[in-house]
Amino acid sequence: MTASSHRLRRIVGLGVFSAVIVGVLLSLGVWQLQRRVAKHLLMATLHERLAMAPVPLPMPAQWPTLTQAHDEFRRVTFSAVFKPAPDAHVFSSGSAVRPDVTTPGVWVFAPAHVADGPELVINRGFVPEGRQGDITPPPSGAAELTGYIRFPETEGMLIPHEDRNKRLWFLRDQQSMARVLGWGDVAPFYIDLESPVPANGLPKPGPLNVHLKDDHMQYAITWFGLAAAVGIAFAFWLVRAFAEGAPPPPDGNRRHA
Repeated sequence: MTASSHRLRRIVGLGVFSAVIVGVLLSLGVWQLQRRVAKHLLMATLHERLAMAPVPLPMPAQWPTLTQAHDEFRRVTFSAVFKPAPDAHVFSSGSAVRPDVTTPGVWVFAPAHVADGPELVINRGFVPEGRQGDITPPPSGAAELTGYIRFPETEGMLIPHEDRNKRLWFLRDQQSMARVLGWGDVAPFYIDLESPVPANGLPKPGPLNVHLKDDHMQYAITWFGLAAAVGIAFAFWLVRAFAEGAPPPPDGNRRHA
């Protein structure tokens, strides 16, 4: 194999490799821009839902048709009777949807009964760490409640399992709570309570305010910048490769010392 053939194979090989890397990086940048558009649409939708006046909770016959994409964070109002059953606590180190919750503590979940349907699990609100003894029992009799439709979190590999003896969970999964604590059949969603607030303030319900991270433009610029860096590095290498492979100038053009 001649030196020129070897050099050509190196150029073609590295060129193909660089083109693949640049293509992957550019596609990642475009993907981040697409995610940014979708995130902005989601944020607009959530802010619109949170700003709307509460509407009556859908009838139990409609509950199986509710979806996270179309119904999460809808404000609803309804009448319910809390069941005399053990409550569940969900650990929290802070909240992305409750600006007033910035310290460790627990969310208090309890089952309630509504007419003609399965039990409806209510997140009654937040209790700071060390104040579980101050939790007010749920009201007796029918209560008029206002809150937000929420859907359960999905289990991850790094999420600890629940501590059944302490009735402590690390995921907002009302169906798991119902199985362990014997609440019976429960709705496929739960309610984040907005009001009323107990007399002593615990558990503390409240309005939600969703703030989603929006770093997609920053990530897109990073991917596009890396693609440009790879392209520029290959261009410099290519110029150097051709310069090193160029034939020497004629003897007449050389300068002798």
